[in-house]
Amino acid sequence: MRFATNLRRLSLAVSAAAALGMAGAAQAADTIKVGVLHSLSGTMAISETTLKDTMLMLIDEQNKKGGLLGKKLEAVVVDPASNWPLFAEKARELLEKDKVAAVFGCWTSVSRKSVLPVFEELNGLLFYPVQYEGEESSKNVFYTGAAPNQQAIPAVDYLMEQGVKRWVLAGTDYVYPRTTNKILEAYLKAKGVAEGDIMINYTPFGHSDWQSIVSDIKKFGSAGKKAAVVSTINGDANVPFYKELGNQGVSAKDIPVVAFSVGEEELSGIDTKPLVGHLAAWNYFMSVEGDTNDTFIEAWQKFIKDKKRVTNDPMEAHYIGFNMWVDAVKKAGTTDPSAVADAIIGVAVPNLSGGYSAMMPNHHITKPVLIGEIQGDGQFQIVSQTPGLVAGDAWSDYLEGSKDLISDWRAPLSCGNYNVKTAKCSGQNY
Repeated sequence: MRFATNLRRLSLAVSAAAALGMAGAAQAADTIKVGVLHSLSGTMAISETTLKDTMLMLIDEQNKKGGLLGKKLEAVVVDPASNWPLFAEKARELLEKDKVAAVFGCWTSVSRKSVLPVFEELNGLLFYPVQYEGEESSKNVFYTGAAPNQQAIPAVDYLMEQGVKRWVLAGTDYVYPRTTNKILEAYLKAKGVAEGDIMINYTPFGHSDWQSIVSDIKKFGSAGKKAAVVSTINGDANVPFYKELGNQGVSAKDIPVVAFSVGEEELSGIDTKPLVGHLAAWNYFMSVEGDTNDTFIEAWQKFIKDKKRVTNDPMEAHYIGFNMWVDAVKKAGTTDPSAVADAIIGVAVPNLSGGYSAMMPNHHITKPVLIGEIQGDGQFQIVSQTPGLVAGDAWSDYLEGSKDLISDWRAPLSCGNYNVKTAKCSGQNY
């Protein structure tokens, strides 16, 4: 009798556990999970934590609108800790374990390259919000940051209009600066710039001793032709670089620097005196005037509970990418990655600089290009803007191995690197 009673109790316990499990599964099915893959510790946390908070705000706002497809969105935040191999592990965890519908994340190109095989293997969707070197187009990645033709090339064009004849291409020693400068060197030579009027220099992450390099730049700029520095220097190395320019009496009027990785977030809380007058090229500045931007800034500062917090270009890229994903899910009627990837091409949403940005068949978007001059308060005065939106080009027109390639993920082409001369796709996704 006791055995029967215990058996009955065991049966009830199993049934209860099963019921709880089913309830848990049902509860999980009641939300749509969104992955957030940004470093919250390590060297990149200073930039990427803000993007994590941006995603939490966007998800919160969408839930206040009623969610998506009748369900609430649930953020799944992981910390790859500025560790490039760990990015791949965390991406796999988000897709296989957490079953997220899409992932918003990465900053450096090496982190993106690390996760790329995972997203392609598991057919996940990654929205990448930072300017990059191009030379890539994956069916599983949507590039909402600037390609070189949406930042680097227009910046050089602007400086040429200002009479610049000699060029210092200075960068941190990794894939983004090296590839971008390779494109810029080819572009400058195509514009008739002599090899002797191009100086290229690379330094490691965190480089602090700029005395000899700035001395070389100063000497290079004293040859009777107007010179400028095109900077792909990343991270905290920028602070001693600009300081040393000031120490050696090199002003923005003498040798202007146009930077691709210095924005409001990087200027926040540091002494901007050595940087005043120098330039940056982005697709968005906090100082852009317009109702859409004003609303975004107000919502951000309210969400973060700090009226002094700034906004920046990668935040706008997440704003655009997230809203594109939401519209594509609505259009497809499902979060299925393949259906969403098909539906998102052609989707257009408001950007923060005015007008609408659209997702192109090459998984890049249309954006305006802005040149801003650094002010004493850490903001930018916009001194130049493209007359319209610029479509991101996955493959550079100025590199031999790339100029004949196009990307179009629509059927029947469905290829990331289609060679227009051979009429063949390489068979790879990027």
